[in-house]
Amino acid sequence: MFKKLERRVEELDRITIDPAIMGGKPCIRGMRVTVGMIVSQIGAGQSQESLLGDFPYLEREDAGN
Repeated sequence: MFKKLERRVEELDRITIDPAIMGGKPCIRGMRVTVGMIVSQIGAGQSQESLLGDFPYLEREDAGN
C-alpha cells in the first residue's frame, strides 16, 4: 500500500501552482500548459498520442499514462 501511495505523490510533482504562471492555475511542470487544458482535451476524446503531438514539449507522464 505504501508503494502505491508513494507513486501517487510522485505523480503530483508534475503539477505546479505559481501565481506568476497562468494566473496561478495548476500547470504541468511549471509550463504554460494548464491541467485543465489537458483534462479538457482528454475529456473531448483526444488520444494521448494526438495530445503529445499537439504539445511536443510534454512527456507521456504529463498526459497521464
